[in-house]
Amino acid sequence: MSPAEIRKLEAYLRETFKGVDLKVRGLPRKADSAEVYINDEFVGLMSKDTEEGELSYHFTMTILDIDLE
Repeated sequence: MSPAEIRKLEAYLRETFKGVDLKVRGLPRKADSAEVYINDEFVGLMSKDTEEGELSYHFTMTILDIDLE
């Protein structure tokens, strides 16, 4: 993802999850993905999707059952 896209996504996520120390970091070998961190801990993956001329972004976060205890 471009630096401009990363800045926009980071601003959107920070506004959505107010008060959270959130960072979006691009992946050097992936032009369509970035990692999302909260308090310097990896929490998920942001993927870019272009389908039928429409651009969207998907945030995937895996939650382990042991984290729910």
